[in-house]
Amino acid sequence: MRRSSRTLIALTVLVCGAALVPASALAQDDYELTSGSIALLTGTPVQVFAAGPEDRLGSLTLRVTQDGQSVDYAADVLPDGDGFIAVFRDVVAPSSGTAELQLWDDVAVTAVQTARVLPAWLSIVPPLLAIAIALMFKQVIVALFVGLWVGAAALVVTVGGDVVAPFGPTALLRGVLDTYQIYVLGAITTTSYAQILLFSFMVGGTVGIIMKNGGMQGVVNHIVKLATNSRRGQVSAGLLGVAIFFDDYANTLVVGNTMRQVTDRLRISREKLAYIVDCTAAPVACVALVTTWIGYEVGLIDGVVARIPDLNEAAYSIFLNSVAYSFYPFLTMFMVFTLASMGRDYGPMLAAERRARTTGHVLGPDADVDEAAGAESEEMRLKEGRPVRAFNAVIPIAVLVGTVMISLYVTGSGDNLRDIVGSSDSYLGLMWGSILATVVAALLSVGQRILTAHEVVDAWYAGIKSMFYAMIILVLAWSLAAVSTQLHTAEYLVTVLGDWLHPGFVPSIVFMLAAATAFATGSSWSTMGILMPLVVPLVWAVLSATPDPAAGMHVLYSAVSCVLAGAVMGDHCSPISDTTILSSMASGCDHIAHVRTQLPYAVTVGAVAVLVGTLPAGFGMPWWVGMLGGAGILYCVARFVGQPVEEAA
Repeated sequence: MRRSSRTLIALTVLVCGAALVPASALAQDDYELTSGSIALLTGTPVQVFAAGPEDRLGSLTLRVTQDGQSVDYAADVLPDGDGFIAVFRDVVAPSSGTAELQLWDDVAVTAVQTARVLPAWLSIVPPLLAIAIALMFKQVIVALFVGLWVGAAALVVTVGGDVVAPFGPTALLRGVLDTYQIYVLGAITTTSYAQILLFSFMVGGTVGIIMKNGGMQGVVNHIVKLATNSRRGQVSAGLLGVAIFFDDYANTLVVGNTMRQVTDRLRISREKLAYIVDCTAAPVACVALVTTWIGYEVGLIDGVVARIPDLNEAAYSIFLNSVAYSFYPFLTMFMVFTLASMGRDYGPMLAAERRARTTGHVLGPDADVDEAAGAESEEMRLKEGRPVRAFNAVIPIAVLVGTVMISLYVTGSGDNLRDIVGSSDSYLGLMWGSILATVVAALLSVGQRILTAHEVVDAWYAGIKSMFYAMIILVLAWSLAAVSTQLHTAEYLVTVLGDWLHPGFVPSIVFMLAAATAFATGSSWSTMGILMPLVVPLVWAVLSATPDPAAGMHVLYSAVSCVLAGAVMGDHCSPISDTTILSSMASGCDHIAHVRTQLPYAVTVGAVAVLVGTLPAGFGMPWWVGMLGGAGILYCVARFVGQPVEEAA
């Protein structure tokens, strides 16, 4: 999702609003169309790619032939290491069925590919089907697999050289094979995704050790002294979430695993902990000026601005100006602390909190949580008579955080701290931090003779085991996101909603479009990568049609912020979102219960952010008026709609 050479290539593709599909090995001295299944949509402009070595760079043309009619498309060429990627934009097929794609190098055909042409509406079916099954049957793995299977079957074109019927027996059989052989394999072999898996497993192992050696219990004992009641406990969890601002994944895993025992002791529901963790992760990381998100977003903006001759403002300047219009992230954090400090909730969260307060059951009776998770595992349970020392947990966590921060500086480059962190290899830092934290936790345990080497390994392995179920869900979510990208889900949504745009309404519509895209695809990062290159030129084109485009720059700033803010909101509402899954996992919460209890809060804040902040700001209202007005309304919602949790139901 962020760095490494392969990841940068993928981001370059995303900057063009496109999707790479798994490529088979072809000769290095020839061009290749993006191999695998290429999908086109009827009446919807999409992108097709070709790649080749630098010494074969020439004048490329893509010829699309369907029903005897051919249309040629010229290429935009992007550098790709020692070669290049050719992007053919706005490729449209008139009718469903199949089409032949021919790649022409000057005068010769260099590659041929049969493409499936699908009805445009079909592109949103797999993610919506997965979401519907997850919400109705509370089976996330089944939901993700079914959505992935349907999408993979839709993309199957040929088997053994013969064109197969869409959703016929052959396509369905091949689809179920492709889900595993292409998409799941592609997810776990993608460098950035593999780094997330390794980081997550190592953090789980570290947590297992510091729970077994009594360090976590020592932290709990100290925090409980400060967090003397449920309100202070929730506020403490929120403050810890804000403190770990530099990366959303590190935030989620550290805060959830660290605070779980504290909130359990204070009878705070796991649903509430997951909500606090989720809403102080991405919302903080996306607006803080020095985070691993910023380099990615600024890079997207810069790639678009470079192709707009009349737009001369620097990408980082556009980002800085857009932060003030990030109503949803700021108001989400405000809502978290308002509800926590007031001790009030509403909707499903109210029922969950009252259950926890009155019965002590922090999980619902039907909660689907891995039995190996948390301190309930025998391998991670502190033995009687062992010393309880908080520094045995604080030091490994400090090593984790400190190593990540230092590595961001070491691997980055630039003239100031913001540029350095923005250009750094955040995943490398996460991996360095997680392995060093594990080693330090093990050495502290053995060095003080609290644990034997055998007990350390057992606790480490128990912590890793607790992550497996969530990691399976995470891999399937990534796989479904890849299928949704190949089906051009985001491009279809843009096409459907694009004609509605008007300068004053642009930011609000962009926010809703980004939220819908992130909700359907389950990824705020891919949503930003797909929409930013489409939204910025669209907004600039709308402003250019006005008498004074410079007077409407606030619309551009707000629209840029809404791509990010809307993506974060959609992520908060989506049961197939990777960060939502990680929040459930780290908090030891049933995933569907987390989505169900968080959804009313996300929708409330999203509605207030749009109606009170984004929409009026699009027509020139100062941003600070919207921010204060939104905060005031959310306070009233918490005060008059929310009810005291301590009251029995």
